[in-house]
Amino acid sequence: MSDNLNARLRERIAPGRPILLPGAPNALTARLLEETGFEAAYLSGAGITNTYLGAPDVGLLSLTELADHVAAIRDAVGLPLVVDADTGFGNAINVRRTVRVLERSGANAVQLEDQVAPKRCGHFAGKAVIDASEMVGKIHAATDARTDDDLLIIARTDARAVSGLDEACDRAARYLAEGADLAFVEAPRSAEELAEIPRRVPGAHMANMVEGALTPITPLDELASYGFAVVLYANTAMRAAIAGMRGALTELRERGDSLGLGDRIASWEERQGLVRKDAYDAMNERYAG
Repeated sequence: MSDNLNARLRERIAPGRPILLPGAPNALTARLLEETGFEAAYLSGAGITNTYLGAPDVGLLSLTELADHVAAIRDAVGLPLVVDADTGFGNAINVRRTVRVLERSGANAVQLEDQVAPKRCGHFAGKAVIDASEMVGKIHAATDARTDDDLLIIARTDARAVSGLDEACDRAARYLAEGADLAFVEAPRSAEELAEIPRRVPGAHMANMVEGALTPITPLDELASYGFAVVLYANTAMRAAIAGMRGALTELRERGDSLGLGDRIASWEERQGLVRKDAYDAMNERYAG
């Protein structure tokens, strides 16, 4: 199944015909993405860190914790999974192990970035990047490590915030030339910069849309016209859930009951349907002694 999903995702990546890629920090969110018809799910390091640790995206997640989340989500959905592996959890040798572990866990694409560890969210201040040659070594280790050549390797650069767009584009071009399947220039500051990236660097590119952060939210058709292949909304679902939970909990605390929430919370039937209770009931009957 994983190999088929690898090929399916690779075939879908096409500059100018972007795949809309929302993030899922857990299996329940991934079930919602699948139910609402998305083609793939993105496992955001920030989203998992926020929901699992209640902490910011500052490089706290371990490979083991990430792999456990990938495996749980892989069991829950049949979507291709794009996994954010941050800096690869170390040097090139660590990256080799990271790719192997995540591939076994069910990843169909692995994203690596060129930040100095411990990394920071791409829209935080105070970032630093490693030498481009060190990142090239990580890309080589990643492509050598995968057991299926259709597993995508995504190379992200955070050089825009450190030394400007020229350096970021130079790095993206080099990373693609050295074997990355998709380039990701993080945190461009304007529509003009977004348009410039695919124009200057031939190949497949990812654009990251982060509400309220450094990159302007840009319509999908406009990003398609620029030539992007993937448009990422890494934590939109999680942030919507935070707002919904805060509102419901505030009302519960103030009223002392949930009678006023109505359709602002999922019905009992919707909840059980989302987690496939009928399927589990059927398995229970099938395997009963």
